Amino acid sequence: MDSNQLAAMIDHTILRPDVVSEDVKVKCQEAVDYKFASVCLNPSFVRLASKELADSEVKVCTVIGFPLGDSTSETKVFETRNAIKRGAQEIDMVLNIGALKSEVWDVVKDDIRVVVREAKEEAVVKVIIETCYLTKQEMRKACQIIKEVGADFVKTSTGFGTAGAKVEDIELIKEVVGDEVGIKASGGIRTKAEAMKMIEAGATRIGTSSGIEIINN
Repeated sequence: MDSNQLAAMIDHTILRPDVVSEDVKVKCQEAVDYKFASVCLNPSFVRLASKELADSEVKVCTVIGFPLGDSTSETKVFETRNAIKRGAQEIDMVLNIGALKSEVWDVVKDDIRVVVREAKEEAVVKVIIETCYLTKQEMRKACQIIKEVGADFVKTSTGFGTAGAKVEDIELIKEVVGDEVGIKASGGIRTKAEAMKMIEAGATRIGTSSGIEIINN
């Protein structure tokens, strides 16, 4: 895989709480220069990123129910609608982790379904399962639900949990979703070697704030 192919799989991420407008502008320009897949940022910066990326092929990606996942479904729907209205083309939502661990499957399923429905064909939906808090059985169930309701990607982590992406988790997700759902490895990926291990395990997108370092290594 050459650098251009790898860059096209990277979501150039800037989700720190202390981000300012100038940081976003720099990140957007970097994404254009390196031809990354998207810039992933907090919802309040979607409009700015949409303006900065307007003449490029780089997508605007934002987060919903982030980072805990326990917002109400109604809130997630509003966030999704608002983000798309402001220019978001990709939605990374956190599933209801507590409901999953409580085995309230209908709640988990409906929470994802309403966001997928709201996004319709206007935005890609990636569902963050926060693997660090889940057993293997819970991961499998989450992936089955995500596949069933028609979301576009399973995403491993927010980057704010106790751990990020692991190769074994990517392999498990791949076993469940096959080629029908994309897999975004996110959290703690800082080198090209780490990114390539995730891709070899089945990841089709890499979420990282170290995209430039990965490409240049």
